[in-house]
Order: sequence, then structure tokens, then C-alpha cells
Amino acid sequence: MTIHQPRYSKEEFAQIGDQIYETQIRSKIETDNQGKIVAIDIETGDFEIDVSEIAACDRLESRHPDAQIWMVRIGSRYVRRFGGRNKISI
Repeated sequence: MTIHQPRYSKEEFAQIGDQIYETQIRSKIETDNQGKIVAIDIETGDFEIDVSEIAACDRLESRHPDAQIWMVRIGSRYVRRFGGRNKISI
């Protein structure tokens, strides 16, 4: 197993990943892929979509072995949620 070393600060990594998603990818894929994961190589702009984070990353890494991968859940601000949800009854 290859251990990838980050080449960017966390802030820069997130900024580049979000910018690529918003400007190059989102409008092409969002309609038919709600809830799926998009894995983006922030250095090439190449990406993969899947319901599984691992499958998307594995396919992307098969083409770009040293990929710097940023993930986005399509149609959501978060890849995962932690904790419970409060339901408000009216």
C-alpha cells in the first residue's frame, strides 16, 4: 500500500478541491448523481463518481497513482455526518 504525502496545507487542499468542483465539475454531473461521491485529483482535475468512496478513489488512483484526492458528496456540503439529528415537531 502506498502512503501518499500531502503537498498542500489543509486549507489550500480544500480551497483547490472546492474550486475545481464548483467551476469544472458540478454543472456536468450534479443532476443525475445526487448523493454519490465524486473523488477529484486536485492536481489534474480528473475525477471519478461512485456511491462508494473507496471505489471512486481506487479508480482514480489506478489512473493517477500519486493523486491528491478531494472528495465531495454531490448535492451536499458534507461527505459524512457525525452525531444524531434533531427533529423539530410543530
